Amino acid sequence: MIFFGKRGFTINCILLKNDLVEYLNDCESEYKNPEQPYQNPENLPKLWNKRINKVNQLDDSLPFTIIDQTQIQGPRIYVNTKDTNYKLIRELSLPNISYLSVLKLESKEKQIIYYFKPFVDYFGEYENINFVKEVEAQIKKEKISQEKKDNLIRARKGQGKYRSDLLEQCPFCPITLISDDRLLIASHIKPWVKSDGIEKIDPKNGFMFTPTYDFLFDRGYISFSNDQKIIVSPWLSKMTCSKLSISNDKKYSMLPVNGRENYLEYHRNNILKK
Repeated sequence: MIFFGKRGFTINCILLKNDLVEYLNDCESEYKNPEQPYQNPENLPKLWNKRINKVNQLDDSLPFTIIDQTQIQGPRIYVNTKDTNYKLIRELSLPNISYLSVLKLESKEKQIIYYFKPFVDYFGEYENINFVKEVEAQIKKEKISQEKKDNLIRARKGQGKYRSDLLEQCPFCPITLISDDRLLIASHIKPWVKSDGIEKIDPKNGFMFTPTYDFLFDRGYISFSNDQKIIVSPWLSKMTCSKLSISNDKKYSMLPVNGRENYLEYHRNNILKK
């Protein structure tokens, strides 16, 4: 929850074109292989092309204002606006997988602006299920041994030889120090779908995390520097960080960084939410 101030507010807000492009790219697989019961799902692929073209033609910065709807009573706050930039959020978003984060920014001159950013989360999984199945089907067609095919598919699921090799190098979560492997998830640093055949099964391309920290790392809410210090995304509130006992630059001396520097650089540049 974000506090907008006293009731009856009118606030200045902003969207960024790059964030909208990233959002549409992240949900491209749902547009093109829809899993939800949409009306006229056959139109969704064309809609994606239409919308990505529209967004690419927008200005880099998209300001708008929103107004508190004080006529609506109750514990919730409702807002509305006539600004077309705000309406882009409604136009582009798909149900159930779309989330909106709002970050309060303050300039040196004490001017306040609220930064809106849309995100995608596929029912608790990062990728559309149909897309994952397509990738696994492609692996099965490759001209490699059955053992290598099985290893690649198991690496996709965080199981098999990739997981066992990673456990040898990282036998516990470096944040919680939990070593019960039933509670540990093999988390790729450079995402599986972005990795080549070697990177997919390279144990250096991974950490073992407990579920909460696996989720935070996988979604880009945290990353790490090469000197074992955590980097916390500004999209995590101070209250959340406090409850998780994490803070920027806190060092985790048990984090196995050696040999993972290039993968971590990719994660910081491409996965960490900034």
